[in-house]
Amino acid sequence: MSIAAANVSTTPSTHLRITARGRKVLAAVVAAPIVAALSVAALAAGGSAVATGSSVTTEFDYLTVQAGQSLWSIAETIAPESDPRDVIAEIRSLNQLATSSVQPGQRIAVPSDLAD
Repeated sequence: MSIAAANVSTTPSTHLRITARGRKVLAAVVAAPIVAALSVAALAAGGSAVATGSSVTTEFDYLTVQAGQSLWSIAETIAPESDPRDVIAEIRSLNQLATSSVQPGQRIAVPSDLAD
């Protein structure tokens, strides 16, 4: 054997192998910033609601519930052309009522545009 051949080391050449799991992890790592950037761009383009400084004021009148009246009968009286369910929902929201039941003598607020 020659001296030159004795000094050459025989190291095996290694090849990089990625398993199926490794490919999935690599794809997720690459895709995460892209998805995040697209989400931010979509939100910046108007995909979200933004509160403004203007406020909406609702004019309202008060009425006192009479014996035998219900929110349904009140809704039919103050807004006969509207769907009573919508009027009841508006009255409940305005008065912060948990249920649709009212008691005689109770004062409730009704939107003035409906009470005309």
